[in-house]
Amino acid sequence: MKIELVRVDDAFHFEGSGSSEIKVHTDASSDIGGSNLGVRPMELLLMGLASCSAIDVVLILKKQRQDITDFRISAEGDRVQEEDTQRKPFRKIHMIYQFAGNNLDQNKISRAVALSMEKYCSATAQLEALATITYDIEIVTV
Repeated sequence: MKIELVRVDDAFHFEGSGSSEIKVHTDASSDIGGSNLGVRPMELLLMGLASCSAIDVVLILKKQRQDITDFRISAEGDRVQEEDTQRKPFRKIHMIYQFAGNNLDQNKISRAVALSMEKYCSATAQLEALATITYDIEIVTV
């Protein structure tokens, strides 16, 4: 896997690209001279985790013929500053999986999320070495 990051302005705005043709913009806050023209890098890590798991879950639930009409994941990460550095890695991440649909099977959904988190999602494997990752599932039947 390979990505490229290109500086867009004379501050902190960057455009990233990978194997798709879609560009991703990152930037810093205006507090340090950024222009708020992209997501923050640590937000992007949480988005990557949620996206990785979301793809797994959708693949599994499609095979199980679950009729999902809405699916969202929110993720919140707690960061702790490492001693004698400016680094603040995530130490705790909590995800909330929210599903809506017709005749959803709670057991199938729970199993799909568990499989993603424990077996399939490479982003989970990468991040869980440093952070405790927990999750909840909410299901709304339409």
